[in-house]
Amino acid sequence: MPALTPDDIHTATETLSRLTEYLHDAPDPGEALALVEPLLDEYTGLPVQLGDTLRALARAVLDHPDTPRTPETHLLIAELRTAAWEQTDQHTLHYLLDDLRTLLANDSPSTPECSRCR
Repeated sequence: MPALTPDDIHTATETLSRLTEYLHDAPDPGEALALVEPLLDEYTGLPVQLGDTLRALARAVLDHPDTPRTPETHLLIAELRTAAWEQTDQHTLHYLLDDLRTLLANDSPSTPECSRCR
């Protein structure tokens, strides 16, 4: 695997920024859900990936021989690991997309309404 660079990561964050801008333009909800769905996949989505990345960062810092072994270092590592778990817990957002998709399908304009519902 080729080495990553800060520019590679910047490109990923720029893509997220473009997605946010696109969503501000009020696209079709089905299309919007399709674009966001990979970000919230329960196994590979951003919450899980960010949690894994934070844990890997904590491990890389802690395992490096030049890292000072101080109480402050251990506190910072613990905070990184806590943040990682908080991010990973957000994987349940995946199910929110399922609920939104169902809601949109049930509330489509092609569904006939009785006169009282209009």
